[in-house]
Amino acid sequence: MAGPFEVLDVHHHVGNAFSALGGDVDQKGELTVADYRRLEVASRLEIMDRGGVAQAVVIPGHGYERANGIADTRAENDAIAAYRDYLPERFPAAVGVVEPRDGEASLAELTRVRQELGLAGISLHTRFQGVSLDSRWIRLYCERMGELGLVPVIHAMDETPEEALWKLAQLARDLPDLEILALDGFGSYEATRQCFFVADVAPNILFDTSLSYNFDFIEDFAGRFGAERVVFGTDLYSHPVGRRISHLLPQILESALDDAEKALILAGNARRLFGLA
Repeated sequence: MAGPFEVLDVHHHVGNAFSALGGDVDQKGELTVADYRRLEVASRLEIMDRGGVAQAVVIPGHGYERANGIADTRAENDAIAAYRDYLPERFPAAVGVVEPRDGEASLAELTRVRQELGLAGISLHTRFQGVSLDSRWIRLYCERMGELGLVPVIHAMDETPEEALWKLAQLARDLPDLEILALDGFGSYEATRQCFFVADVAPNILFDTSLSYNFDFIEDFAGRFGAERVVFGTDLYSHPVGRRISHLLPQILESALDDAEKALILAGNARRLFGLA
């Protein structure tokens, strides 16, 4: 808890960030899988507790090996569901992944993760998936997510052409009845200013706070578009590159937003979006 406010972080990746960012290919070293998992969970909980974060939505990392095609993706989805089930009071929802590389087979995986695993959403991070946000497969997957009740959780780092914010806006406008959670949109000054335009043309997008260097512009954004368009997220990888407490949380608490608006950003919007209310 952060004072009187419950805090639910919507952006916790499970996995080794170095595997996606060009680092060491050996994720666990001499540790067994079970020992690595215990270390990883303990690290995550310690960071959350120090930062006053009660709960988190967990998401696979997008750097996992895919030599076996969709079988590897299914294993990632099974693993993230198991992570959620290991400590559901701290990780009440899990988000899975599908790969455009697998074409129509990923449509079946969407059904499986919803009906068999009870996942709440699907993460798309096209800079690591070999397509652009305006891919026809991304559009088809999002349409199917809407039918299944899965939340599209879309990374939108505008500095990379695959995830340009204008492409996110186009996708959201094409599917106006589907709520989309955009991650990393406030990652730079220019991208933050673009988010104002995107929010105006696509009212079905919610934006998380991850990668923003301060809350000032996001506070202005919430004042213009409503606090219901902002959710608290940190883009946390707990091990081995974690260790940080979000610098934005104190700024949110000290902002001029009223208590009801702060409560929406810190937990209320995420609970509604992921069906946790």
